[in-house]
Amino acid sequence: MNASIRDFTVTGEKDFKLEHFPTSLEVPSEERPTWEERLERNKTRIEELQDRLYAEARESVIVILQAMDAAGKDSTIRHVLGGINPTGIDVRSFKQPTPIDREHGFLWRSFSALPARGKIAVFNRSYYEECLVVRVHGLWRGYQLPDRCLDMDEKHYFKERFEDIRGFERYLWRTGNRIVKVFLNVSAEKQRERFLERIDDASKNWKFSESDLRERMEWDEYQEAYEEMVAETATECAPWLVIPADQKWVARTLFSEALLEVLEDVGRPARASRRMPRGAHRRPGGKRRLGPSELRPRRPRRRRLRRAAARRTLRAAWPARSWARRRRGRRRSPPRT
Repeated sequence: MNASIRDFTVTGEKDFKLEHFPTSLEVPSEERPTWEERLERNKTRIEELQDRLYAEARESVIVILQAMDAAGKDSTIRHVLGGINPTGIDVRSFKQPTPIDREHGFLWRSFSALPARGKIAVFNRSYYEECLVVRVHGLWRGYQLPDRCLDMDEKHYFKERFEDIRGFERYLWRTGNRIVKVFLNVSAEKQRERFLERIDDASKNWKFSESDLRERMEWDEYQEAYEEMVAETATECAPWLVIPADQKWVARTLFSEALLEVLEDVGRPARASRRMPRGAHRRPGGKRRLGPSELRPRRPRRRRLRRAAARRTLRAAWPARSWARRRRGRRRSPPRT
């Protein structure tokens, strides 16, 4: 397993072209057991770190999955996150907006789905649909908005949407949320194979819809929309992971690697993360603050002392009679004559 998650990370520092990222690593089937063993080890570690995340309740993690149809979003969630304690994770699937959703801004329903501190939230599709299906089908032109919000060309309209998303994710970062954004990059040929499998296999017929074919006819438009979306919204605090999805077992392992890296970074003792946004180490007045590598990790001495005291108390194993005597107060012995 030579692939590194860094090879698929987009932070917005360089020009992004979707064609430069493969849809398959063409891993031989003989190596599949090695990848699956790695996935199982990652899952075990993820479950342990999620328990610690929930217990500390200091930060939360938001996982965003975007992809074309039949890229494997549902199976990725099930195989990688299926073993996590249900009290510590919420999975939200963003379907077509309801009439109530349409009466608000496109980020409105995302606010209600944000996780509490200590939890993981998984968005199966997300507010990024505003820059995908809305753009490809031109739905934004029919919005009931003032003229000042719509009297512009498509390029300008979605430039403002990208600015809104970057600001929203900056707000999430500053309020204790880690963001893991994953684009499962599937090829058109592999999507065709999976669609045919859904049609031929009676147990999978429920997965297929005629709307899937209509969306497939817009493949080139969707690829252009995804390319600009990733390029405009990838930042250091919220990078994109463009993961090859033609081989599902490879995509699941790479996704587990990315999530594990974030959870391990949450558990590090330093208060400042390594992935701070550019310029975040400077004050507005220009005075320099210490960077993450210069900060001394705070030693949780009080916490260690409290745990040590609790450990001594639990190991003492006082007899029940001694506990009763301590509650009533010890009887004084009669004075000696």
